[in-house]
Amino acid sequence: MTYLDRFPKLTVDEYDQILRPPMGRVQCVIDTDTRNEIDDQFALAWALLSQNKLKIEAIYAAPYSFRNRLEELRQAQTIRTSSETAKHGDLDLLMRYAGQLDRLDAKGVDIQDDSQLDPQNVTMVTPDIGMEKSYEEILLCCEKMGIDFADKVYRGSPRYLESFDTPVESEAVTHLIETAKTASPDNPLYVVAIGAPTNIASAILIAPEIIKNIVVTWTAGYPTTITGVFQESFNMEQDMLSSQLLFDSGVPLVYLPGFHVGVQLGLSLPEMEAWVKGQGEIGDYLHWLFMNNPHYPFQGIDDYFGRTWIIWDLINFAWLMQPNWVPSFMTTAPHLTDDRKWLRDGDPRHPMREALDINRDAIFRDFFQKLADAATS
Repeated sequence: MTYLDRFPKLTVDEYDQILRPPMGRVQCVIDTDTRNEIDDQFALAWALLSQNKLKIEAIYAAPYSFRNRLEELRQAQTIRTSSETAKHGDLDLLMRYAGQLDRLDAKGVDIQDDSQLDPQNVTMVTPDIGMEKSYEEILLCCEKMGIDFADKVYRGSPRYLESFDTPVESEAVTHLIETAKTASPDNPLYVVAIGAPTNIASAILIAPEIIKNIVVTWTAGYPTTITGVFQESFNMEQDMLSSQLLFDSGVPLVYLPGFHVGVQLGLSLPEMEAWVKGQGEIGDYLHWLFMNNPHYPFQGIDDYFGRTWIIWDLINFAWLMQPNWVPSFMTTAPHLTDDRKWLRDGDPRHPMREALDINRDAIFRDFFQKLADAATS
């Protein structure tokens, strides 16, 4: 007997029913690491401007930390000093960070100094501080939109999952369980996961029966058809146990690959100037975030010429509001290995839904129009 035996087993017909593209106004909760960069704030604003399509029951703050990326960056620098004797795997790591190291070197940045890489004290924090910063950022976004959501915002896990036997309890997890129990397979609760899925994994470990009543939509990684390839995916890599649980537990899942689907959601400075800046207090704040991106110091970037930034997390809400904007198909869940690769070994697995394309222009046109309408209402 394994920990997976505690989860209810849904039939293929039950998966087909619950994973149908939604119609009408959907009941949802949002699980977000809102302060980790800038895309969550855009996604949250769009969701709050779309409450005719989304019945938002709650917003949960998820933990985050970029310290693992910092450790890899420093490791890559060490490898570069002795690249002649480096092993193949080490060279792969060096290639992932070579451009970033070159930019940081050109700017004279000491990568051993956290304050030079994270002057806003936002990215190199520990998971508990990341969760708290996300909680505060959710409230700030709501305030700038003139929306009183304070009683619907909950703190989530202060740490990542360390064992399938020790879920991390939090007010977000408690609320998710209670809300999921009021849903049903015919009227499921959509759990919009745009960060590390620690809160969600903890909830289904504590109350496995809720998987019959929820649909998790999660964005990360590469398509599951790309097997044997290491995935550089922030939402996935932070909490690998929780990420693996999404694919192993049988919870109804809509998987939205970041590459090469969500990555199409690039936004440029000219677009920000034309259609976001000046569109109310939230528009000005989103523009400020774009111009003060906390990841630019870490990336060694100090200009905006010819650059875009990917607003990844819009994809989750796009699929909920207009599923045809994010075409998807039914497939079967793969295994997610410890080294961040998809594995399909022939074992019969449960169904899931996966996105394969995205209508970038339709999504941004809707987002821009709603910003403009809200600013003039």
